[in-house]
Amino acid sequence: MTPLEMLREHPFLAGLPQEWLPRLTGYARPVVWHPGHRLFRAGQSAERFWLVRGGEVALDFPVPGRGDVGIESIGPGGVLGWSWLFPPYRWQFGAVAVQRSTAVEFSAAGVRRLMESDDALGRQLTTRFMSVVVDRLQASRVRLLDLYGYPASAAS
Repeated sequence: MTPLEMLREHPFLAGLPQEWLPRLTGYARPVVWHPGHRLFRAGQSAERFWLVRGGEVALDFPVPGRGDVGIESIGPGGVLGWSWLFPPYRWQFGAVAVQRSTAVEFSAAGVRRLMESDDALGRQLTTRFMSVVVDRLQASRVRLLDLYGYPASAAS
């Protein structure tokens, strides 16, 4: 399957004008990760993002005294990475492959240039990535409540 075919079938890009997809393929390549492969850690430079095609990748963040705490799992049809879009371009979370996983990897700098050169494409991708940001922040909030929430009072 070519990178263009991979982009055409990924749900994140559904509804984009077809003429935009070949432009995105110039910054895309297929990748495979094996279980346990660490893609990135919170605080590192964010230079890529991925459209997950198969497998599972776990998002985590470091918690003092607890190590890396899982937030959520990203599977087929999911998007991995949004920190590349906003300065200072540093990962807010970490990610590790849980299963053998396949994805389309994008060069962040190339896609940012493409977005800057085409306002309509830039707006469309920014809107889609903002949805990912909101989902990740919600998942983080729920996970933090699981970790640090107070139990219901027995006196109630």
